[in-house]
Amino acid sequence: MLTKKTLIGLATVGALAGNTLPAQAQVTASSQEVHVYVGEAFGDDLTDRRISGRMPELDDDVTFGLRYGFNFTEAWGLELSLGRTNTAVTKLAGRDIDFDLTTFDVDGIYHFNSSESFVPYVLAGVGYVDGDLDRPITGAAPGMGTVRIDDDNGFTLNAGVGAKWFVSDLVSLRLDLRYRYLDKIVDRLDDSLNTFETTVGIGFKF
Repeated sequence: MLTKKTLIGLATVGALAGNTLPAQAQVTASSQEVHVYVGEAFGDDLTDRRISGRMPELDDDVTFGLRYGFNFTEAWGLELSLGRTNTAVTKLAGRDIDFDLTTFDVDGIYHFNSSESFVPYVLAGVGYVDGDLDRPITGAAPGMGTVRIDDDNGFTLNAGVGAKWFVSDLVSLRLDLRYRYLDKIVDRLDDSLNTFETTVGIGFKF
């Protein structure tokens, strides 16, 4: 979960940058942006059936990463994102199991009000997700006896809305809310996950 220190730190960096650079910010054609972000990822049921009488669930946890964007025009851009979520599988018959997810996304982004310092946007795209389960999930599944479930990789889709606030011509603060679909992160009895992410970050335009 985001802490007050994290939010205050991001705001402080942005404010300091805003004091050192002229505030005539906007999204411009052929510009590039690099963003760092941190936030919260909200999980969903992990499997399509109960294991030992309980439904395994991907826990809510911290997500963080890097984003690179290229703006073809003032409105349209392409963004590449590399993210990491160090989460866990909960609601098991035994103790929780650590489950780290790494995502890589390619998104199209459309900016509104691009000539102003406050720039809302929408985005959508496709990507790849790799799961790293600390140890297999084991237990009894209905009609199958004892099962062993390990990590896997698959594709992910995401779509969202957000806003960039340019505190200077080169520095922006960013809020991002997005839905994420995860197709396959365990190797059997997998369930398609419908998750959500809320992040804040700081970006640099060049």
